[in-house]
Amino acid sequence: MIVFNQANTARVEYMLDMLHIRGFSFWENVQGRGNENGDPHRGTHTWPEMNNAIMTVIPDDKVEDLLTAVRKLDKCNEEVGIRAFVWNIEQMV
Repeated sequence: MIVFNQANTARVEYMLDMLHIRGFSFWENVQGRGNENGDPHRGTHTWPEMNNAIMTVIPDDKVEDLLTAVRKLDKCNEEVGIRAFVWNIEQMV
């Protein structure tokens, strides 16, 4: 799962394309606050920014490439914010 400032939407989709990751689910207007020093993203007058989220299930051998790409994007503009989380998928239909 990748949660990111909506300003990064096109960059995240491009990153998935470049890594040949085709399938994903996409959520818009995700509210939240970073656990370290991120500002809240609430879509309000005080905190106007919002996040989006993408969930994708990929083969184990692509996980590190995706995490590396997320780290690089985060380093380009740490104030905008992007985070990736990895879960093991035991089964799917």
